[in-house]
Amino acid sequence: MDGGKPIREGCQEKNISEATYHRWRGQFGLMEVNEARQLKELERENVELKKLLAESLLKNRVLEAVCEKKL
Repeated sequence: MDGGKPIREGCQEKNISEATYHRWRGQFGLMEVNEARQLKELERENVELKKLLAESLLKNRVLEAVCEKKL
């Protein structure tokens, strides 16, 4: 983990489980901290954009349904 320490010891110092360490390592690999932060920010932005798209599609469907009823 840090400077050649065993994983178990490093996890205890950081107060995380070894399972968490291995999950994070699998997810983030050899990324630098700033790269991991940027990835998380992009993931949050992607979720927000998906919500906006879903809301827009729903509004379009409602408007189409209203227009069909008026005809």
